[in-house]
Amino acid sequence: MTSFTLPARASTRWSATGMAWKTMDVHEQRVRFVVEATQKTQTFRALCAAYEISRPTGYLWLRCYRQLGVEGIAERSRKPHRSPERTDPERERQVIQLRQRYPDWGARKLKLLLARPGVELPRNTIHRILLRHDLVRDQDRRDGARQRFEGGQPNELWQMDFKGPKGWPQTVGPLSVLDDHSRYLIALAANGSTHGAAVREQLEEAFQRCGVPEGMLMDHGTPWWSQQAPSRQTHLSLWLMRQGIRGICAANHDRVTRPQNNFQLGLAPLPVMPWPDARLSRPPAATAPARK
Repeated sequence: MTSFTLPARASTRWSATGMAWKTMDVHEQRVRFVVEATQKTQTFRALCAAYEISRPTGYLWLRCYRQLGVEGIAERSRKPHRSPERTDPERERQVIQLRQRYPDWGARKLKLLLARPGVELPRNTIHRILLRHDLVRDQDRRDGARQRFEGGQPNELWQMDFKGPKGWPQTVGPLSVLDDHSRYLIALAANGSTHGAAVREQLEEAFQRCGVPEGMLMDHGTPWWSQQAPSRQTHLSLWLMRQGIRGICAANHDRVTRPQNNFQLGLAPLPVMPWPDARLSRPPAATAPARK
């Protein structure tokens, strides 16, 4: 067994309240403890109290030191030797291959792809596999939202999107329009298609009832965005601009990094609340007919 000469104790510093705090690391603390326990300069109970450990822990350190030397009291990994519930290596390999094929897709989309051939994995499991293999880029890591961002008053911002067709009898889900501040469901229409004329008809009716919003938040989708057009504008988006509405594209707006706010209408069930007429920033009678 290796012997040691005990050096001077690590220095301590005093805060404004007179409380001392230790500057030694865990390994140094254990080495000092076993050396002092071997020298028997004080009782074992007093020595454990001085190092703020229990006597069973002190006996464990001393036994490991006597059997294995300094290596026996080194900090060890707490990783279990075996993990019976760990994902099957073949399924893990499939997750890695899909991520490498689609490097911009996260665990939620990969889960849908894996389900097609019958591989059912929870989203959190897929995300942990990506983390374990360093497949999550720094720019994809975001802190959890600490607050909800929303418009300051009704009609300051509307959100518009087509809900997904899952569980819907038509190939295109219903058109949904939501007030960002009040979460009032302005429109929920089964158009059956994404044609701009049908969307415009629903919006004209909504403007008559609720007024014209200052801005609208949409995604990169039909019929308010076009990949072929040089300006990316469509007949519908140009018509909205002529009404004096600021068209905000989610992919180019800083709120895209705040998913707790973007496209709240994707959440179900949606709350249907009375429209706060007294808080209308732009009454329908004064805005919609004049700007139609």
